Amino acid sequence: MKINDVDINYVRYGNNKKDTIVLLHGWGQNIDMMRPLGNYLEDDYSILIIDLPGFGESTEPTYAWSLDDYVESVRKIIEKENVKNPIVMGHSFGGKLAILYASKYDTKKLVLFAPPINHNHKVSMKSKVLKSIKKLPMMDKIGEKMKKHMGSTDYRNASPIMREILVNHVNTDIYDKLDDIKASTLIIWGEQDMAVNPSVAYEIESKIKDSGVVMLPGTHYAYLENLNRVVSIIESFLEG
Repeated sequence: MKINDVDINYVRYGNNKKDTIVLLHGWGQNIDMMRPLGNYLEDDYSILIIDLPGFGESTEPTYAWSLDDYVESVRKIIEKENVKNPIVMGHSFGGKLAILYASKYDTKKLVLFAPPINHNHKVSMKSKVLKSIKKLPMMDKIGEKMKKHMGSTDYRNASPIMREILVNHVNTDIYDKLDDIKASTLIIWGEQDMAVNPSVAYEIESKIKDSGVVMLPGTHYAYLENLNRVVSIIESFLEG
């Protein structure tokens, strides 16, 4: 789908008779990082995974998009696919976008995996986060692909436009937007997350009325490191 001169790649699969789960990946990542979740849930839900602009097979914006621009691109794809009241899940940067989406548009349920809200906390762009990816089952090749985009190399390897977008992302505080979320929200975090402090999970919980935190062993990628357990938790949350 072309939005503001950006070609956006996305996939949709699964049980189209059920609710649709929209999966949004983190900075420097792509559809592949969210497929493990989608593949577990596809028998019971329709799955929509987006390569966010500038990542995967989606082209870069021609100007520095704001977070709101990203959210609007997600909304337009959801509308094109005739999805009403989606279940939205996002990791890290994608979780930040999920928060902004749910604060503005009808969202059946919200699942957040370690999103930065940039309120009293700075996002840590440390390359050591990469080490956790390579330890994940069947994710070592993806970890290699992500190296040039993640950790302390994020800014150095980005194009000028993506650098500006990254700076805007890191400096944008969305704490006040949490008050506007009405959807039931599940917050999943890793106890050893060095990219976004685990204390942020409880800041988010304190602002979203109907929300709860599940703290798991693991890093910024705890949702993949504990995949079977996370899927069981999500299934219980969605059925409740």
